Amino acid sequence: MRVLLFTGKGGVGKTTAAAGTAAMAARRGLKTLVLSTDAAHSLSDALAVPAGPEPVEVEGGLSVQQVDAQRRFERSWAEVREYLLAVLDTVGVDAVAAEELTVLPGAEEVLALLEVRDQVRSGRWDLVVVDCAPTAETLRLLALPDALGWYVERVFPIERRVVRSLRPVLGRVAGVPMPRDRVFDAMARLHEDLAEVRTILTDGAATVRLVLTPEAVVVAEARRMLTSLSLFGYRVDAVVANRVFPAGGADAWRAGWVAAQSRQLAEVVDSFAPLPVLRTPYRPAEPVGVDELADLAELTYEGVDPFALPVGPAPLDVERSGDEFVLTLTLPFAERDDTQLVRSGDELVVTVGSYRRVLALPSALRRCTVVGATLREGRLRVRFEPDPDLWMGL
Repeated sequence: MRVLLFTGKGGVGKTTAAAGTAAMAARRGLKTLVLSTDAAHSLSDALAVPAGPEPVEVEGGLSVQQVDAQRRFERSWAEVREYLLAVLDTVGVDAVAAEELTVLPGAEEVLALLEVRDQVRSGRWDLVVVDCAPTAETLRLLALPDALGWYVERVFPIERRVVRSLRPVLGRVAGVPMPRDRVFDAMARLHEDLAEVRTILTDGAATVRLVLTPEAVVVAEARRMLTSLSLFGYRVDAVVANRVFPAGGADAWRAGWVAAQSRQLAEVVDSFAPLPVLRTPYRPAEPVGVDELADLAELTYEGVDPFALPVGPAPLDVERSGDEFVLTLTLPFAERDDTQLVRSGDELVVTVGSYRRVLALPSALRRCTVVGATLREGRLRVRFEPDPDLWMGL
């Protein structure tokens, strides 16, 4: 069972890459599902087939799905939404405005990820291909399990106890309904669901493919994306360079594009090594439909097995080094000035640019003190020394 996630800057052709890979896989005999977490829902347009809230087979072995976020939202968040509507009604918010305010930001992408979880667990597929939202939305989404996990495990139990003990008093004094246990239960269920999603997407069977076009601005964003994906523990197994102009021809305008793209591609190959850089040629017409996309994918993956690309080790590793422990976090392209590291109790808080991850330290490291950290060649190494007051038997 394999899971492939395709992401990249908006407009680089990630939907084309995802749909083409899925169509090619089906023609090679893999039972394949392709679905989208992108609110634009352009997947069915690219394949030129209808798509619905349940998987629909469009040809032998290939199924496509367009997640019905509203239906899943109502099923998963009915209790929370009912409570929020009651609060807004109590304080005099207009009913129409209240409906808008109770829409969960990013709900469509979140619920699409839960659908990925459900489809993976179903055992129906050899391959699940996910057409993700553009990079910024994807990063916020993939960071959500960690962020919500921190809240549910630390703040949530305290809030629940406080609300339960003060509900009768606060309800009468403030006149605002206090959340019932089922509201907290809904939050706990979401936390458990997203934790399972994260487990599925960070094991060796799930990988991300970065789609880019050979342009300086796009390549720069892809570098940042790789750094952030590694920060949150996701593995990337390839870079797909899309819309590459073929060499040849006497046209000066085209020759200029070929030269500019060649320089960018050389930089991509060098800077993203050891990741393979796959190239998709620019076609004279837009590839639409299962046949066109499958043929385009064959050109992209020419000479390589697209479903057996090497998957590197997990971005996070802990090892013993003499009397110390060393926690290593792979952070390609991370700069020292943009990286911050803070030890907070049993957690290590790592910030790179605008993204932050709170790492729960293993039991052994909780009984250690941080004695040093270095960031060299895309690897953050944090050294821990056992605290003699907490560590026995070394």
